[in-house]
Amino acid sequence: MEFVDFSGRGRQYRVASRVRFGDTDPAGRLRLDALARLVQDIGNDDLADAGLDAASPWVTRRTEVRVAGAWPRLGEPLEVTTFCSGLGRRWGERRTSVRSAQGAAEVSAVWIFVDADGKPARLPAEFLTVYEESADGRRPSTRLHHPPPPPEATTRPWPLRATDVDAFGHVNNAATWAPVEDEVSRRGVVPRWAELEYRGAIAPDDDVVLRGEAGAGDDLWLWLTCDGEVRASARLRC
Repeated sequence: MEFVDFSGRGRQYRVASRVRFGDTDPAGRLRLDALARLVQDIGNDDLADAGLDAASPWVTRRTEVRVAGAWPRLGEPLEVTTFCSGLGRRWGERRTSVRSAQGAAEVSAVWIFVDADGKPARLPAEFLTVYEESADGRRPSTRLHHPPPPPEATTRPWPLRATDVDAFGHVNNAATWAPVEDEVSRRGVVPRWAELEYRGAIAPDDDVVLRGEAGAGDDLWLWLTCDGEVRASARLRC
């Protein structure tokens, strides 16, 4: 994914936050699932502040996280900024920066706008009026690139909890990062780059299997599968 900077034109939204106890691993690092929740929340707040429906249905297609230096840590004040960095007919790309005095995480995510039946729908005119200028004509791709898990990948069950499921009746995108964090903790590594692709929704009654494989160098691959079908996959560099 291309990480673009804000052009200075159009809408940019900024809030102050803080890294709290429920956001960190035992070492005090801001976790990936907490970061994803923060990005999701500021996106909803941005919509509401712009006079749009903050409860409008969007599903994540792909998210990439980059941490060039240090991660934000427990207790640090955060400056969080976000803007629309690209638009398609039925999707939008959102760039979010989460910065503290000592660390920073840059996030780029593609979201699909869906109708009441969960099918991709054209972006409303009122949405385009607010966000077209900052998108600056960019048309991000929704194509997914991750390969399927190899036969030799390790496997273990990933039980779902009621708290993983959101108002749309499927596992929330932030909760999908939880098994990624769990595997990172098991391996004793710290991610500096991560990409998560969403191929299909995970339902509350799905039997989820987490598959993993250490790739070349510092790469780590993970897949969430249901009945052998990949629903989400992650690639990390640690």
